[in-house]
Amino acid sequence: MQYVFPDGMYVDVRIEHSYSTKILYTLKTLDECKERQYSAAFIRLFDGKRWYYASTSDLDAIQSEIDALAKLADKNDELTEMEIYAKFSSLKGKKLVFTGREASSVPLQDKTGLLLSLMPFVEHNEYIKLWRLTYLDEYKVKEFYNSKGAELTWDFQRSGFSVGFRMADGEQQMQDSFQFGRECFDELKGFENDLNELLKESETYLLESEAVEPGTYAVVTSPEVTGVFVHECFGHKSESDSMIGDEATKKEWVLGKKVGPENLTIIETGLEKGSGYVPYDDEGNEATKTYLIKNGILTGRLHNAASAADLGEGVTGNARAMSFEYEPIVRMTTTYIENGSETLDELIKGTEKGIYAKGIVHGTGMSTFTIAPSRAYYIKDGKLGKPVRISVISGNVFEALGNVDAIADDLDMKPFVTGGCGKMGQWPLAVGFGGPHIRIQNMQVQ
Repeated sequence: MQYVFPDGMYVDVRIEHSYSTKILYTLKTLDECKERQYSAAFIRLFDGKRWYYASTSDLDAIQSEIDALAKLADKNDELTEMEIYAKFSSLKGKKLVFTGREASSVPLQDKTGLLLSLMPFVEHNEYIKLWRLTYLDEYKVKEFYNSKGAELTWDFQRSGFSVGFRMADGEQQMQDSFQFGRECFDELKGFENDLNELLKESETYLLESEAVEPGTYAVVTSPEVTGVFVHECFGHKSESDSMIGDEATKKEWVLGKKVGPENLTIIETGLEKGSGYVPYDDEGNEATKTYLIKNGILTGRLHNAASAADLGEGVTGNARAMSFEYEPIVRMTTTYIENGSETLDELIKGTEKGIYAKGIVHGTGMSTFTIAPSRAYYIKDGKLGKPVRISVISGNVFEALGNVDAIADDLDMKPFVTGGCGKMGQWPLAVGFGGPHIRIQNMQVQ
């Protein structure tokens, strides 16, 4: 693609060709069945002082949008000497990995048929009072061009479904969901036993769980809960755009600081296949494998061009935008805790008074965090005990990292199927997360 870029200014053009499907059933009623397809572009211009933006669904109008932005800006002959200019991409390449397996090539009736096949799992359960089945897929091809000569094309894709349900027995209620995500539709199989087991466990939890005795506990987290913990409670802190101009945060986040045990390593990467896969970010920089924590030491953070220039570090491939309507900001891709060497049984046996958080409703966090589990169990004297109802598990990020005292060897990666990350209103951005079972001492449980 050939564009005429103005002198003394930096310009980039991000084009996306998008296809997506959403199908939603509630209690056998089809609420939504929609396919969406479009091509559109986001254009940025930087003159060394400020950014100028435009977006358009008319690809033939991209050059006129560039020209219009240039009229608003000031020519800067010293722009190429600025630190941020060196962080902008000049890469050329093409990474199309889903050719021939695009979600758009799967008939809509096959996707609807998948949800229909799920109905028998939930419609005859006497305790399920409300259920919702959701199918989602998304396939995007992105093109990127800029005034430094970058020319890139890449694609990414995700497909998945959710079985959400609410159970009730008298006044006692509980809700949970079964999420199953893959990259391609033909990989959405082999889930039946896991779905049945979750429904049986949820029924037992509904009938037998008791309210937790508030207090301080050692908490063992499942890979799903570990993943949300590392995303919400640590990953957002590593997004370095929050450090620009904030000296207190920079001091708190100084690299080389010991923040956890020697066996704790946290990785962030767009190279991991799954819902967080992005080979290039939305500024045209390659995905990297960033060690945020390595052997308990704070070793990295996530950057776009602006934050990398401000902190004097390298870009990490984490400038991401929800769609062509948004500017790229520093966002996670796939974030996870690396495997340890113990087993789940050893984590349980080594816990005198604790909680096993097995499922999750949601999590929030920055310096402090909360996790709301959907299913949890007491651990007493090294044995798994009764199911217990918990409102929130909370703590301070750095204190919790320092209190991680055991990490299992059962790393499992999870997708967000019906959700994603929602930083600065850009929701739901597809990300991946995961980890092994871990144990964290001295957590507040309510």
